[in-house]
Amino acid sequence: MERRYLPGLAASCAALSLTATLTGCGALGGLTGDNEVTLRVVAADYGDNPQNSSEKYWKALADGFEKDNPGVNVEVSVYSWSEVDAKVAQMVKAGKAPDIAQIGAYADYAEAGKLYTADELLSVKTEADFLGPLADAGKVKRVQYGLPFVASTRLLFYNEKLLTDAGVIPKDSKTGWQPKSWAELEAAAKKLKGAGVPTPFALPLGREEAQAETMMWMLSGGGGYTDNEEEYAIDSAENVKTLEFLRDKMVGQGLTGPVEPAKLDRQAAFDAFTRGEVGMLNGHPTLLKQAAGKGVKFGMVTMPTADGTEHSAMGVADWVMAFKNGHRKESGKFLDRLYETKNVTAFTNTYDLLPATTSGYRAMANGTTGSAPQLKTFLDALPTSKLYPVGKKSWAGVSEDVKQNIGKSVQPGGQPAKVLEDIATAARAAEPR
Repeated sequence: MERRYLPGLAASCAALSLTATLTGCGALGGLTGDNEVTLRVVAADYGDNPQNSSEKYWKALADGFEKDNPGVNVEVSVYSWSEVDAKVAQMVKAGKAPDIAQIGAYADYAEAGKLYTADELLSVKTEADFLGPLADAGKVKRVQYGLPFVASTRLLFYNEKLLTDAGVIPKDSKTGWQPKSWAELEAAAKKLKGAGVPTPFALPLGREEAQAETMMWMLSGGGGYTDNEEEYAIDSAENVKTLEFLRDKMVGQGLTGPVEPAKLDRQAAFDAFTRGEVGMLNGHPTLLKQAAGKGVKFGMVTMPTADGTEHSAMGVADWVMAFKNGHRKESGKFLDRLYETKNVTAFTNTYDLLPATTSGYRAMANGTTGSAPQLKTFLDALPTSKLYPVGKKSWAGVSEDVKQNIGKSVQPGGQPAKVLEDIATAARAAEPR
C-alpha cells in the first residue's frame, strides 16, 4: 500500500543514518570483517518531527540484536516517506539492494524474484502470528513475500455537536449515534444540511486518497476491487450501484459540501472537520489527535452499509521484505526479533497504529500496552478487514487510474458504469497471468 493511507506518516526532511552513510547509488556500508555479516536495513520515518523520528526505534532494535548476535552488524538508514520507496528502487536498480526494506509495496520485487519468501525467513511461531487478512495481502500467487509491518483501519467519524444540534442525536443520548444503513446516513446528511452545516458529508475523491475512499464505499456496498477469487471485479454490479448512490443521493442532493469530490483531498477534508465545518466523513487514527487538538467532540462508528448488514471494513498495511542478498539466516533472525510482541507494540503505541500480529493485537485489545482507548474501535475492525490488492503487480497503475477518474463518475451526469468498466478493462489487461 501507499504511505498516505496510514496515519502519522509525516515526512522528515532527510535520511537518518544510524551506523552507516549512503554512498554511490544507495550502498549502505559493507562487511566489517571476514567473519562478520552486515545487515543493511532501510526503513521509513513515521515521525513528524526529529523528536519522534523512527530512528530511535530502529537504533534500539539494532543495538539489542547486535548484542545478542555477535558477528552480525545492523546498519539502518531511515528515510522520509516521500523518498524511501524511490531510494530502495534506486538501490535495487544499481544491484545494491538492502537486505531488509520497510516500505510501501513489495509486489514488483516479488514478481522479479528478488525476495525471500516468509517461510524461508521466519520461525514458524513468527510466521503464524500475522493476522490473517494482513498475511493474505502479503501474498503473490498464494506465496507470502510481504510481511505486514503496521496496520490501520477506517471508520466513520461524526461531529457530536453538529449532529445533536441538527436533531440526528437526541440531546439526552448516552450512546451517541449508531447508523447501520446508507439510508440513515443520507437522512442524517439531509438534517445537517437543513441545519446549515457547510459540508454534511465530506467525500474526498481527490488525488490524495481517492482509491481509499472509493474502496471504503465499495466494501460497504457489498463489492470491492476484487472478488472472492482475488480477481479484479472493479466493474461489478455492486460497485456500480455504490457509485450511483453517491452520485444521486449524496452529491446530487447537495450533501457533500461546496467542493466537488474530485477536487477534495483527504487532508483538506480532515482540516474542515477539525474546524467544525463537516458533519461526517471517513477517517483513520490520525484524525483522532487532529480533532481532539482542536477541541472537536466526535464519535466513531463502523461504516454503514447499503442494506444494513455487516461487511468488511477497509484495512491498510505497510510492508517489510527481505532481498536475496545471501543473508537469509541473519535477516530471518532480525525479523523474528522485529516481530516480538514487545517490539511490535512499542512501535504501534508510539505512532497510534495497529499491530499486524495476533499477539500484538491481543496485547492492545487487553489494554496491556498503554494504547489510546479510542484505538480500540479501529482495532476491533482489523481481524476481518479487507486490504488493497497489493499483491498484484498492476495495483499501482490501477490505483492511479482510480485517482484520476473516479471522482468524475459521481458528479451530476457522471457515468459510474462506464468509468468502472474502463478502469476494470485496463486493470485486467495489465495483470500478468
